[in-house]
Amino acid sequence: MSVFTTFDRHARLVSRMADSLGHDVEARMMSGDLQPEDFRAMVVKCTGCTQPGACSDWLEAKGGEAEAAPDYCRNKDVLNAT
Repeated sequence: MSVFTTFDRHARLVSRMADSLGHDVEARMMSGDLQPEDFRAMVVKCTGCTQPGACSDWLEAKGGEAEAAPDYCRNKDVLNAT
C-alpha cells in the first residue's frame, strides 16, 4: 500500500470518527477552530494504529453516532475533549 493510500485511508477514518462524535472537521478548519496541521498530525498519529479494520467496523456498528472514541483510538484524548 502506498504512503498516499495509507494517509488517505486514515484521513477518512479520523474524519469519520470525528463526525461520529459530532465534530465537523471541515467546518472547524474553515472557521479556524482547527488548524490543518493539527488535523494532519491526527492523521499521522492514526497511521500508526494497528487496528484500522477494527476502527472501520466500530464506526459502522455505531451508525455514525458515538459518545466517545474507542479506547484503542490513538486520537481519543483529542476527539473526546473537543
